[in-house]
Amino acid sequence: MQAKLRVKNRRGLKLGSGYLAVTVRNPAQPDQTWDGLFRVDTGITDCMVPKQYLEAIGLFPQGRRAYALADSKPASFDIAAAQVEFMDEIVGATILFGDEDAEPLLGKTALASAGIEVDPSNQTLKRLPAVRLKAARG
Repeated sequence: MQAKLRVKNRRGLKLGSGYLAVTVRNPAQPDQTWDGLFRVDTGITDCMVPKQYLEAIGLFPQGRRAYALADSKPASFDIAAAQVEFMDEIVGATILFGDEDAEPLLGKTALASAGIEVDPSNQTLKRLPAVRLKAARG
């Protein structure tokens, strides 16, 4: 059974089942949204949503991108830009159009953009004091 992440404390969320409530918003029509439970997956870069939910909120492919699957096999997915909202943050994200039975996935780019990281020692999501924006200095 999929469940929302349980609140551990004000600073972090216990991963438990690894699912998080997320809202996907069409940036051109902000009142068009889809809410779902997303598996938090730091092994992927972008987010994935079954295509029928994206089309229902007026999002259609804006391009196509090549990816390598977990087993290193190549795959190509239609993509679009959307807003994703979770843990009281809204960020822009690249969304892959998954198959109709695809599991919604929240990737590491959206997490990092929101200033949220996974603490591997206790499997919690924690909000950083600030979004990382460091450049190499010479």
